[in-house]
Amino acid sequence: MTTKTRNMTVSGLRVSVVRKAIRNLHLGVYPPEGRIRVAAPIAISDAAVRVAVIGKLPWIKRQRASFESQARESEREMVAGESHYYRGRRYRLQVVESAESPRVELNGRRLVLHVQPGSEAPGRRLILDRWYRDRLREAVSHLVQRWDGKLGVTVNDWRLKRMKTKWGSCNSKARRIWINTELAKKPLPCLEYVVVHELAHIRERTHSERFIALMDQALPAWRSRRAELNRAPLGHASWGC
Repeated sequence: MTTKTRNMTVSGLRVSVVRKAIRNLHLGVYPPEGRIRVAAPIAISDAAVRVAVIGKLPWIKRQRASFESQARESEREMVAGESHYYRGRRYRLQVVESAESPRVELNGRRLVLHVQPGSEAPGRRLILDRWYRDRLREAVSHLVQRWDGKLGVTVNDWRLKRMKTKWGSCNSKARRIWINTELAKKPLPCLEYVVVHELAHIRERTHSERFIALMDQALPAWRSRRAELNRAPLGHASWGC
């Protein structure tokens, strides 16, 4: 499908306009900064796009205001007592210094980080990030195996990647999907929504009516899960989908 992207300014707002071979215009506002994106039919003029955006200005401003007020995590110093999230739940960090191999474990509502004596924040963060990645890899593997057959798609490859602006992405031609590593901290239903969303793009590249119908059929509660994900506390370096 041929696409063409350009930016325009409407009432002082930067708008990304993507023209595609679609029938209807779609406007979205995305966290964390309130990025505005319009998917428009190729034949629609810039003037028509501007009119559509102006007509939605009150809604756009409400969406951006909600993102600005959304809870955001401060940069973690990796010291005992600070909060960390895993699968949507908040845990208090407990740091245990010992000569044993570094590891992470959950103990009730505590996230226990075992580190070498004298370790500093960067090393501690690396241990925790690896643990998050391993747990996320296990969850994504299970979800891909569960959903590729249900959606009737074949996935050649899936990968984990830290992304600043998206929860996930898909290369439909290569049949490859990427999942944001930050999703290890979010509720499992939200992770499942992102996996299903990206797998569905292997069948339908754009957010077309057929894509929406596929999502509605496969995961009827996907809209509420997307809303939950976008309400969740944003990471120190965050994104949206």
